[in-house]
Amino acid sequence: MIPDSFIQELLARVDIVDVVGRYVQLRKGGANLLGLCPFHTEKSPSFTVSPTKQFYHCFGCGAHGSAIRFLTEHTGASFPEAVRSLAASVGMTVPEEPRSPRQRAAERQKREEGSRQQQILQQAQAHYRGALKRAPDAVAYLKRRGLSGEVAAHFGLGWAGADRRGLASVFSHYEDPALLESGLVIEADDGGRHDRFRSRVMFPIHNARGQLIGFGGRLIEAGEPKYLNSPETPLFSKGHELYGLHEARAGIHAEGCVLVVEGYMDVVALAQFGLNNAVATLGTSTTETHIQKLRRASDRIVFSFDGDGAGRKAAWRALQACLPWVAEDVSMRFLFLPADHDPDSYIRAYGVQALRACLDEAIPLSRFLLDELASRHDLQEAEGRAACVHEARPLLTQMPEGGFRVQVEREFAQRVRLTPDELTQMLAQEPPRGAYGSATPPVKAARAPSPVPDDRAAFSASEPPPWVQEFGMASAEGATAPARGRSSRRGGGARLVTPMARRLLRLLLAHPELVAQLGDQQLELLAHQPHLRLVRDLVGLASTCGATHAGALLEAAEPDSDLAHAIQDLSTELLGQDLPDPQAEWDGALCALERQAVQDQCDQLVQAGLANADDRLRYQELLKRLARLKA
Repeated sequence: MIPDSFIQELLARVDIVDVVGRYVQLRKGGANLLGLCPFHTEKSPSFTVSPTKQFYHCFGCGAHGSAIRFLTEHTGASFPEAVRSLAASVGMTVPEEPRSPRQRAAERQKREEGSRQQQILQQAQAHYRGALKRAPDAVAYLKRRGLSGEVAAHFGLGWAGADRRGLASVFSHYEDPALLESGLVIEADDGGRHDRFRSRVMFPIHNARGQLIGFGGRLIEAGEPKYLNSPETPLFSKGHELYGLHEARAGIHAEGCVLVVEGYMDVVALAQFGLNNAVATLGTSTTETHIQKLRRASDRIVFSFDGDGAGRKAAWRALQACLPWVAEDVSMRFLFLPADHDPDSYIRAYGVQALRACLDEAIPLSRFLLDELASRHDLQEAEGRAACVHEARPLLTQMPEGGFRVQVEREFAQRVRLTPDELTQMLAQEPPRGAYGSATPPVKAARAPSPVPDDRAAFSASEPPPWVQEFGMASAEGATAPARGRSSRRGGGARLVTPMARRLLRLLLAHPELVAQLGDQQLELLAHQPHLRLVRDLVGLASTCGATHAGALLEAAEPDSDLAHAIQDLSTELLGQDLPDPQAEWDGALCALERQAVQDQCDQLVQAGLANADDRLRYQELLKRLARLKA
């Protein structure tokens, strides 16, 4: 395990501009540097790198983090790999915290097992590819599907023969447990083994780094299941991977969109016709992890599903996964082909231009959402409209605050004969216990996309995140504004007044060195303010880790904590902000905090009536102290 102290020392010596500059062409833009975001397709630069705060942020897709996070997200490197790469670039050697012999042995075994599984998959892939050349039936099938040898080679297609133990000719030790763990063989109840994939065209599955992590196989004759994937393994999780994403990166950039289809054959067939921007889910519903990867690939996503009932159900599940990630600058659309066609058959029947025309006319997510809700209820009667609102509520509250959500809610309100204000009030109310029933459970709202590959905390529509509550977000007039759903990092809406907690947090993020100057009296002052919990947490974090800039604090914060969320959201406000005297600003803020605390004590004594001599004496002392503070 790499010590946290080393991480902080590394981030203090590494310049994020040099790290990002290896992959992104940056130009000067005021105090920061700008470039085209490497995490999503864009024409105007919204990707910002701060040399003073040492973090990057994309105002388009929300990608955000330190130099380490940039390498893990952009290159696909693991955290230890990114740290070692950065350390080597500045001449540092990565230390390892003392571990017991058992811990070292377990870690070594885990690394060896991962490497061993990679080798096994690569050996199997070489076998499958070679077998395809010797399988005339499989070659004839691919030719009937219109695939050329060049496309088959590009995707690494292979063939698993009918032999139950065909891989025994590849692996001399067929009983090796690693073959079972890699998902290539199956062990029967009687202990006997046989190949998982037989009589199937084989599709190798790669991760974002291009590493082979599993296989998909398709029968060429009648049988079930038609498609078969590798099982869940330490290398492969179908809910996290998209077939063809690695191969489609150039095509997605060229086409300006990513097309999501239902099967690997669709991906390969579309590539045969020159559409190289297709990816496919791997036999599972679209997940939020899929949406995160798709959003980083392009700001225009088109889902293509069959027009039958099963296709529309799959599209509805995909829509629900999309809702937490919708935004004004992202287009998500749905294409429903005729019931007797999938993308493969449609493009072969009508040609690539016809399919391109269909893509241009794909249904926007908002229309699909509203039309589908309307089709389920009789909107000509009050009962139907009320039921429609009931079903729509957990869907609408998933969407982040912003212009897109406002537009959708306004149109939905018209359909159910409500004013926008009436709908807003209904969405802000707590649902009655059990209101959603078992058929339509409420779906929690997730945080907006970022480069962080983890799931964010969810908050209900009526309860903003704890750190937002602590800041006491207010409108320009100063009145506390209710926060629905998630707080938005985008523009629009009322201007937010910065309360004391927000002011102090921003100062500490911009200048972590202030923590070292805190005296006992200031620490005690912070300790007695219940609304400054996150400020105290940030002081403790900066004191412990010794971070020297906002990027290092972001890396040190506990993932998915309130403090990590606050740091990420507030750090974007620091771009371009440099105070001439941060220490004076900090002292002034704490003085104002102390002045308010003393005034509150005076008010409490007055309200109690100054009933005894002790209260009156205390009141006089507080007045003198207040006068000194004001002076």
